Amino acid sequence: MTGMNPPGDPRPSPTVNGGRLWAGGAATAAVAALIAVAGVLLGRGLFGVDVLAPQGQGVWGDASTGWYALGAALSALAATGLVHVLILTTPRPMRFFGWVIALATVVGMLAPFVTDESLGSRMYTAGLNFVLGVAIGSLVAGTAKTSIVPVAARPAARPYPRPYR
Repeated sequence: MTGMNPPGDPRPSPTVNGGRLWAGGAATAAVAALIAVAGVLLGRGLFGVDVLAPQGQGVWGDASTGWYALGAALSALAATGLVHVLILTTPRPMRFFGWVIALATVVGMLAPFVTDESLGSRMYTAGLNFVLGVAIGSLVAGTAKTSIVPVAARPAARPYPRPYR
């Protein structure tokens, strides 16, 4: 897929190897889901912190653990879609992507603090959301950089030599 430049724009549009980008996005989704599950197990099992559900649900928790992992995976796929669109449509797409990921991570870190859970639970969940944001942002950005297909610059127009007479 090619980018969109206005007609007559001398700058070449970037192209994206979509298969590579989305394969990396799928791998990132798997990593994010596993980070979420490992984080819940670590919090509940080792530290005894209520992560997403009361401790009485057991170390594995209830369905909320699965939903948390699914949410992490879907966040990675959404980040992949976002970077794909940004590469095709914006100048300096990786800078915009970095800002969006950073702000989304901050929102994810602040979200636990609007609950009535204990301070330890809120802090741990905010930390887990930070780790997820860093992992998703760095993995998707790295995949995106390797998925951009460089476009050869158009050679400058050279006047043709005059024929000999």
